[in-house]
Amino acid sequence: MIFVTGAAGFIGSNFVHYLTERTEEDIVVLDKLTYAGDIVNLYPLWQHKVERVDLSDIEQLEPLFKKYNPSAVFHFAAESHVDNSIKDVTPFLYTNVIGTTNLLRCAVDCDLKMFHHISTDEVYGSLGYDDPSFTEETPYDPQNPYSASKAASDHFVMAFHNTYGLPVKLTNCSNNYGPRQNVEKLIPKTITNILQGNKIPVYGKGENIRDWIYVEDHCEAIYEVFNRGKVGEKYNIGGECEVKNIDLIKKLLELLGGSEDLIEYVNDRPGHDLRYSIDNAKIRTDLGWVPKYTLEQGLEKTIDWYKNDRI
Repeated sequence: MIFVTGAAGFIGSNFVHYLTERTEEDIVVLDKLTYAGDIVNLYPLWQHKVERVDLSDIEQLEPLFKKYNPSAVFHFAAESHVDNSIKDVTPFLYTNVIGTTNLLRCAVDCDLKMFHHISTDEVYGSLGYDDPSFTEETPYDPQNPYSASKAASDHFVMAFHNTYGLPVKLTNCSNNYGPRQNVEKLIPKTITNILQGNKIPVYGKGENIRDWIYVEDHCEAIYEVFNRGKVGEKYNIGGECEVKNIDLIKKLLELLGGSEDLIEYVNDRPGHDLRYSIDNAKIRTDLGWVPKYTLEQGLEKTIDWYKNDRI
């Protein structure tokens, strides 16, 4: 039995689709089903059990571990929108910190073979244009409430490994994009605005750089780390594709035939990290994993989904 938390959300649902094709084990979805989670994201995988649960409530969570006795947990569930964390940090503390520690507490009390924690490169902070990329040894330096909450969750995962011997693996990934992503995020918001002829808000001058990875590549990397990575280790996962926000938006306009007149520059957000960049050397060397999709290939598949499928 495998638990996948946050599996009605973006990356989690894509991972359940990926995992279903590669395992015969039963999968149980744990999800709070907030605005960012939609059960339709699991279509047509209705064979999987779905438990609506608030991970920050230990009294909801403990009975599920006793009922199913999972052998593994893939922990995707997180509040993840930086702007929302700036407005109100409270949900981020409850879900990302308390929710994670509750899962860890339950995991210690059962015969869990692996706890795989999915995290973000944002825990490392911000880079200058010429700084070297993040490695697994880069000190944590979160710059906003969201990344601070994820940094805390990472530390708790490793603390439970060191203190209780819980078998864990941790992955820190760059910016994901692809099918099933909530339209509050940059790429689906831009696609949707272009299709509807609405303005595209761009923070500052759009000079911030992100390392983008197509979600299927991320799912494959997680699967490889879970099966062949070392217990107690962390692995950075990046798309090897650094792009300025403004260039990404112009690329989407080009692919969709939109006009650059739709671009609307707005005031920058507080604590806006300048650049993220992942060094994939460890996962390349240890596991032989490399991203398969180019940015254009991934964007074309993403656009097609938002235009046509949406399930």
